[in-house]
Amino acid sequence: MAERRRFRGVWLGRRPYRVVDALQTELARARVLGHAPDTVLLLEHEPVVTLGRRADPAHVLLSEETLRARGVDLVQVSRGGDVTLHAPGQLVGYPIVALSPDRQDVRRYVRDLAETMRRVALRHGVSGGEVNGLVGLWVDLDSVSEWTGAREGARLAKIGAIGVRISQWVACHGFALNVSTAPDLFRMIVPCGIRDHEVTSIFELSRARPGIHSEAAAALEALANVMDADVVRFDDLSDVPLEPWLEELRAANVIDQTLPSF
Repeated sequence: MAERRRFRGVWLGRRPYRVVDALQTELARARVLGHAPDTVLLLEHEPVVTLGRRADPAHVLLSEETLRARGVDLVQVSRGGDVTLHAPGQLVGYPIVALSPDRQDVRRYVRDLAETMRRVALRHGVSGGEVNGLVGLWVDLDSVSEWTGAREGARLAKIGAIGVRISQWVACHGFALNVSTAPDLFRMIVPCGIRDHEVTSIFELSRARPGIHSEAAAALEALANVMDADVVRFDDLSDVPLEPWLEELRAANVIDQTLPSF
């Protein structure tokens, strides 16, 4: 039997995308080299549109100049998937965790992230699930409190997105659960390339507006339970500059390795 994982959770508060992306890249490299533990970064992002490796630029409906005029950054990223958006009111989770030796199954890991978001949403009476052929967490707008599957005629809406990168069986990137994200922000893109279904949030469906920090703690516990792990600490670094941590990681990762993606 594999030894239980030990997760270190880190609450980062609200951060711009680029510095956190650089941080998780270095943490993933450190995890591969054995220089860092399994770490789960939890945070909100300043408004940003991200394009995954398979993104169609046409799914960004505004020019880069217009986005910037509205205070929205535009970033190409290393995760899989299409175009997505992060903004305040959305809980973002970046688990930088080793899937070896017992969870080397990409589909299983994606299901684990969906289940994590499902458990958080259910705390507020919002029941969701997975849909064949569509990645993420979904709800039926006609049956918010009880998910009965993607039945015929269901009015599906996406409440949580998933995009991951796995190199040498260390995962990074992760999930984004819409807690109270302003819905009009998603009209700037075609979310994940899906035109047929709208995007929703816990607030829109339940009128609950929980704090993102409290939802982060719940998500960390849910992810640990789903992945048979123990949470050994949950640090609040929301007021700590990330650059010194990033430089420390860069200095520690002295072995130059190419990390092929699955």
